[in-house]
Amino acid sequence: MAGKGIFTGLPWWVTWVVVPVILIVVFGGLIATALGFLIGLLFKVLIAAALIAGAIYLVRRFAGSSSSSSKSDW
Repeated sequence: MAGKGIFTGLPWWVTWVVVPVILIVVFGGLIATALGFLIGLLFKVLIAAALIAGAIYLVRRFAGSSSSSSKSDW
């Protein structure tokens, strides 16, 4: 692997501390934007699922309570 040759001979803390800190500083805004987008998307999906489930619950509750209609009408 070509990446191992770059870090040979360097102290362990350069590989495990300095390099990740540099990457977070350089790409931190991009990472934060991507995480914010994913969390927002997940929140919207959960809200949509809850609203759909609530609508289905209400329709079944009120459609089931009316005794004049039967399931064969559908």
